[in-house]
Amino acid sequence: MTEIKATHELHQRRLSRNVGVALTLVFFIAVVFGLTVVKVTRGDSIQGFDHVVRPEMIPTEAAQ
Repeated sequence: MTEIKATHELHQRRLSRNVGVALTLVFFIAVVFGLTVVKVTRGDSIQGFDHVVRPEMIPTEAAQ
């Protein structure tokens, strides 16, 4: 039985496109992960904004 190993020029272009898409996806995931890590490690309140005033989110003045 003969194996087909000939690579067409179309396969090379498709491979380079797939590598480009994969690198873009990895970069996007790394940016989102990095932003998430920074947000969590900063220790700020992680409550969503849903157009409702929350008393615990309003900064209080220091007692003198």
